[in-house]
Amino acid sequence: MTTRPLQFVRRGQTVTLHDVPPDRTLLEVMREDLHCTDTKEGCNEGDCGACTVVLGEAQGARLQYRAVNSCIRLAHSIQGQALWTAQDLLAPNGDLHPAQQAMVQCHGSQCGFCTPGFVMSLFGMYQNHVAQGRPITRALAQQDLAGNLCRCTGYRPILEAAQSMAKLPRVRLDEAAALKKLKQLSQAGQAAVADLAYFLPSSLAELLRLRAAHPAAQLVAGCTDVGLWINKGHRRFYKVLDLTRAAELRRIETYPNHLAIGAAVTLAEAFAALVADRPQLQAFANRFAGLTVRNSGTLGGNVANGSPIGDSMPLLIALGANVVLMSTRGHRELPLEQLYTGYRQNMMAPDELLAWIKVPKPVPQEFSRVYKVSKRFDDDISALCLAVALHLEGGQIVRASIGVGGVAATPVRASQTEARLTGQPWSQTTVQQAMLVLRQEFSPISDLRASSAYRVQVLGNLLQRFWLESQGARAINLESAGLEELLA
Repeated sequence: MTTRPLQFVRRGQTVTLHDVPPDRTLLEVMREDLHCTDTKEGCNEGDCGACTVVLGEAQGARLQYRAVNSCIRLAHSIQGQALWTAQDLLAPNGDLHPAQQAMVQCHGSQCGFCTPGFVMSLFGMYQNHVAQGRPITRALAQQDLAGNLCRCTGYRPILEAAQSMAKLPRVRLDEAAALKKLKQLSQAGQAAVADLAYFLPSSLAELLRLRAAHPAAQLVAGCTDVGLWINKGHRRFYKVLDLTRAAELRRIETYPNHLAIGAAVTLAEAFAALVADRPQLQAFANRFAGLTVRNSGTLGGNVANGSPIGDSMPLLIALGANVVLMSTRGHRELPLEQLYTGYRQNMMAPDELLAWIKVPKPVPQEFSRVYKVSKRFDDDISALCLAVALHLEGGQIVRASIGVGGVAATPVRASQTEARLTGQPWSQTTVQQAMLVLRQEFSPISDLRASSAYRVQVLGNLLQRFWLESQGARAINLESAGLEELLA
């Protein structure tokens, strides 16, 4: 199978590459085809950030900048976008960009292997914050750099570099020129012949038509999972259907009673919308992988993939989310937890795709939390995830909704525990009884992340934590515990 030429903008010029296979990653193209050896291959699974590059996409009269992992990003997915690597930041006179100069001045580089990835994450922060006149705090730097790992443990000077970029002479990109180039590429792409191997439709109607015509094509929506299948599982995909350019699916629509999140909305954008309605979700959103993964991956892709340790599904189940499946034959809507039929299996027909996720708005007297347990605080996969939403009236539980990950072959609803809580007074006695039910409701496996006994015990412990937080207890989690409280 053949593909159309891959075209993107780099250093102000259009780069055109021919005969790029549909399953070739951006990192492979950068290092092997363009010989950009500054972009490093570290983990090759989106965990370390050594391969970070920054993409620029036209959003009206501005460029939207996203730092992403090139190792799990398919090359053709950047068609018509702008690309920067660490080699592209030098000024024509040889001056370093503030992202580079700050690393030098703060001694942020040790062995240097991770440095290009850190520099590119800093560059993304610079464009999204400093260039917009917004300061970078240490907390923001820690949050946005969580997807970049330094094996020499040089985080302190790197965080100082992030904060010091704003103190250096301002550097502005020529966005007008870049936007002009991107517009030219967009117009050329509209006139191009239909792709035979990598489909990148711009509308939902065209996406559904291609899904019906090519049901065996691998559907991707950010590729943060499929990239792993290629790099670690050595799987090959000769046809790829990429839904991330379908304009309708890139929207978040707000209705009186719910949010409708399109399947092509990135995790970063989706969580921002969820946090706007429920600010208590912010800490959890920050722990959902690193920013580079959240900038590529989509909420729709995470849900459709159906991993039993996928973090978004327990939360969405607890919030009462529905999914909308679409095909050329029409659409159907169902509760999210009913989508799954087995381990990474779902009820979608070969010509269907997950198009929308509908999340109810919070209601008065709702108390909700989500807890992620993992070996590493940042940028790690869950051993266990528990999400709880209670609707309380006069101290009574009117409705209980609980989603759990890491305890079964699919993300699940704790229906027995919900039934035990519903109609009961919200009290310590009720919680203790529900803890027993929750621990007996599932029989999780033991694996490299946690034993079965650990998961069962922690499930109950997290429900106890939920109770304590509902009563205003502090110093019981890292988000609320200050030094004075821990020493008290």
